[in-house]
Amino acid sequence: MTFDRRDALKTALFGGIGLAAPTLAGRDAAAREPGTGTTPPVPSPAPARNWRRGFDGQRISDLGNGTMLNPVLSGDRPDPAILKDGKDYYLTFSSFDSYPGLTIWHSRDLVNWQPRKPALTRNIGSVWAVSLEKHKGRYFLYIPVKAEPNEIYVIWADHIDGPWSDPKPLGLHDHIDPCHAVGEDGSRWLFLSGGDRVRLSEDGLSLAGKVEHVYDPWHYPEDWDVEGFSPEGPKIHRHGDWFYMLTAVGGTAGPPTGHMVIAARARSIHGPWEQHPGNPLVRTEDQSEAWWSRGHASLVEGPDKRWYTLYHGFENGYWTLGRQCLLDTIEWTEDGWFRMTGGDLSQPLPVPQVATPLPHGMPLSDDFSAPLALGSKWSFFRPGPDEASRLRVAEGALHFAGKGLAPSSGSPLLLIAGDTSYRFECDIELAPGGTAGLVLFYDDKLYAGLGFDENRFVTHQYGMERGRPANPHGRRMRMRLTNRRHIVSFHTSGDGGKTWKRFDRGMEVSGYHHNVRGGFLMLRPGLYAAGPGEAKFRDFRFTALED
Repeated sequence: MTFDRRDALKTALFGGIGLAAPTLAGRDAAAREPGTGTTPPVPSPAPARNWRRGFDGQRISDLGNGTMLNPVLSGDRPDPAILKDGKDYYLTFSSFDSYPGLTIWHSRDLVNWQPRKPALTRNIGSVWAVSLEKHKGRYFLYIPVKAEPNEIYVIWADHIDGPWSDPKPLGLHDHIDPCHAVGEDGSRWLFLSGGDRVRLSEDGLSLAGKVEHVYDPWHYPEDWDVEGFSPEGPKIHRHGDWFYMLTAVGGTAGPPTGHMVIAARARSIHGPWEQHPGNPLVRTEDQSEAWWSRGHASLVEGPDKRWYTLYHGFENGYWTLGRQCLLDTIEWTEDGWFRMTGGDLSQPLPVPQVATPLPHGMPLSDDFSAPLALGSKWSFFRPGPDEASRLRVAEGALHFAGKGLAPSSGSPLLLIAGDTSYRFECDIELAPGGTAGLVLFYDDKLYAGLGFDENRFVTHQYGMERGRPANPHGRRMRMRLTNRRHIVSFHTSGDGGKTWKRFDRGMEVSGYHHNVRGGFLMLRPGLYAAGPGEAKFRDFRFTALED
C-alpha cells in the first residue's frame, strides 16, 4: 500500500502503516545508475557530528567559526516556506494539528533564527505546506488544510507580526501545497500539487479562473525505492530571464531514498516547462547518509548575494524528530541552470556573513513568571475554540485546567524539541480528583508518559493508560522524564528535586513516528492535565543531553 500526503488528504487515513525493513538488495537497486545495471560503491557512514550548544544545551547550527552544520532548525520543521523581505528573512512551516500555528521565524543570515509570533490562532484543521509571500506591501499566507471539507485558505496582514486576517476559503478542495507566483505580466497564480495551477484575483483573495494542468513532472527510474510519485510542494522562483519550478516527488516519508527535489524552467509563467537535465537535484541515495527523505525545496538569495535552498529531511535513525529544516548551497551554471553543492549535508557549510546576526532559538525551560509563549514555544494539540482559557500564569505557576480523562482527550500542552536526547522535569500539584503528568506525544492515539493522581501512578504507553503502584507523594511531586536516544525513563521526587527515585517502568519509543502511525508529526515533550480542577506546574526545566 502506498501512503502519501495527497492520499492522506483525500482519504483521512491515519491508521498504522508498517514499514518493511530495508534490504541490501533494495538499497543497491535504489542506488544503481539508470540503464547501466552497475552499482556504485556504498558510501561510508556519515561521521560523528558536533554541534555548538545554545539555550538549555540545545544544538545550534552556527559553529561560530564561519561555518554551520545542519539542521538549521532542528525538530519538526517541515515544508519550509521562506520569504526574503529586504535584509530580513521570514520562515514558517507546516504546523498540522498544533495551535496556535504557523509561527513566523526571523533571520538575517539564513542560519540564526528567532521565533516571532504565530499567524494562525483559530483551529481550521490540519495545516500542511503553506506559501508565505509579500505582494505590493502586504503579506499573504496560502494555507492548505485537511478538514471537512479539505480546503485552501488565505490570510493576510500589513505587518509580518500581524494582526492577520481571519482565514478566507478559496474553494480548492482537491489540491495541497499552494505556491503564490506573479507572472511577467503581473498576473497572480497559485501553483498546486500534481502540476496544476489556478489564477488569482488581483487582490489575491479569490480565484479568477479554473484549475488547469500545466506541468508533467520528471519521473524517476522505476527500480528506485520510493513511497509513491506524489508530485507536490511546487515552488516558483524568478531569476534572470527564467521562471524556475522546484517540485518534490517520491513521497514525503516511506523509504529513506524516496523523497527528492526536481526542477524545471520556463521563459514565461505560462510555460512550456523544460526539465532540469540533472534531475533529481537532491535525493538520499543510501541509508547510511546523515539525512533521509530530503525534499520540498525553495530557493533564496542570501545576504552575501550567493544563493541557497531550504528543504526538509529526517535525521538518520530519528523519524521521531519529524522533518527538520536543512540549508544547502546553490551554484548557478553557465547554461542558466543551478545545482545544489552541499552533498549529503553531513559536513559543515559556509555561513552567510552579516554584521549583526540574530541570536538563535529560544529556551524551552519556563519558570512561568511571564505570560505563556503560546505559538512561539508552547502549543495545544487539536484545541477547541476556547482552549487557551484553560491556562493562566500566576505567582510563578502555570495553572492548567483539566480536560478529559487522559492525554488522548485532554489537548496537552507541547513543545518542539530537536535533540536526540533530552530530559525535562517539573513540579506538579494536583487539584483533588485530578490527574496530571509528563508526556511524549505523537498524537491522540500514540503517546508515552507518566502521570499520577493523589493515590497512584498511571503510565501512558502505546496511547493507552494503565494503573500503577501507589503514589507516596500525594497531590504534589516533582517529576522527570528522560528520553535518551528513544530509551525513556522516569524519576519522581517528594522533596523538590533534592533526591530522586527511579520509577520502575521504562519505555522504548523509536517507533512513535509517521512510518508506523501516519500523520506527518513528531514525538513532542509536554504537559497534560485531566479530570476536575486545575493542575499547577512550576519550574519547568528542559535540558538537551549530548549522546
